[in-house]
Amino acid sequence: METQAICLYLHVHQPYRLRHYTIFDAGIHQDYFSDTTPNALTNNRFIIDKVADKSYRPMNATLQHMLNTNPNFKFSLSISGTVLEQLQEWAPDVVESFKRLVSSGRVEIVAETYHHSLAFFYSKKEFEAQVKLHKELIQSLFGVTPTAFRNTELSYNNDIAYWADKAGYKAIITEGWDPVLGWRSPNYMYRPSYTENIKLLLKNYKLSDDIAFRFGNQSWPEWPLSADKYINWLGASMDNAQIFNLFMDYETFGEHQWESTGIFDFIKALPDKWQTSRDNRTFMTISEAADAYDAVDYVDTPQTITWADTERDLTAWLGNTMQHDAILALYSLEDKIINSNDSKLIADWRKLQTSDHFYYMCTKWFTDGDVHAYFSPYTSPYEAFTNFMNAWRDIQSRLELNGDY
Repeated sequence: METQAICLYLHVHQPYRLRHYTIFDAGIHQDYFSDTTPNALTNNRFIIDKVADKSYRPMNATLQHMLNTNPNFKFSLSISGTVLEQLQEWAPDVVESFKRLVSSGRVEIVAETYHHSLAFFYSKKEFEAQVKLHKELIQSLFGVTPTAFRNTELSYNNDIAYWADKAGYKAIITEGWDPVLGWRSPNYMYRPSYTENIKLLLKNYKLSDDIAFRFGNQSWPEWPLSADKYINWLGASMDNAQIFNLFMDYETFGEHQWESTGIFDFIKALPDKWQTSRDNRTFMTISEAADAYDAVDYVDTPQTITWADTERDLTAWLGNTMQHDAILALYSLEDKIINSNDSKLIADWRKLQTSDHFYYMCTKWFTDGDVHAYFSPYTSPYEAFTNFMNAWRDIQSRLELNGDY
């Protein structure tokens, strides 16, 4: 009987949020990301301290316990450069606890863009520069080189897969979206169309979202969700399944689903419940799964998909005129920014590329509106757009002062 594996993948990310930056600040102040107002949702240190206390510290301790007590437990994670920078400055103990996890040899770090950007769709050169920056940071901090890749927001299409294949990655991940899979199951290994070596792992969004979004919802018919019940669901899904790809934000644990929901006890119990139910069950990292399983089919994805919202496309970030105008304005400065050789200017410009800024401008106030409102530190999408464009104008004025515009 073929081994069945859970591939648990967790994504760690926090952006540099823009403060209330007005047109009167532009041309005078360059502190776009420095809100020192106590408890403000645009105070980046406050957010890091809060999320570290609620999520990163207890979840890292939980995962360390799971690694220590179950020799077969493994998982993959990705950590954006922007969150690592902030953790190094304000919560260095969290970075050290991530290092201890990785040093076990059973925790894989997945490659991505340093600034959690949508650069692939606007500048291949900038995209590759950010992937390189992220790789160098991971090598420097953790002493490992990523062999699997994820693009920002699990955004994915044939072109991204082709790039990752040529770049030498053994695996790439994205959403197991029904319109793409058709009749097929996400619980198998695939290969992207037009590639030669790389494997494709697809998120089982139903099982993942039961944890990430529904776990603490007391009106959910399946509440409360125990580890026993969840493992029974996995067992009943498909007896012939190869892998269950459970992909979610790291902040699911403690921040999105509070400790009081029992989320930490749930995840802590999962490995033993999974492995005692059958002898052929284990855990694998993304890269290990790519090595272990042959692809059963090719998956053709000419259109871009993501793991966000009901449409699973880019409209959460690029669905309205404000978002389009803002991102096009930003990338229009690329050549002059890079050629300026001004490291501070380049760093600020790259922080503005983080996808969260465009997510905050989303006006999809219907099915997904409550989700966008929850994640945004601003009173409205229009405030997010105004802050962003004021910072962009200041970036432009700095170029002019440098004689580069």
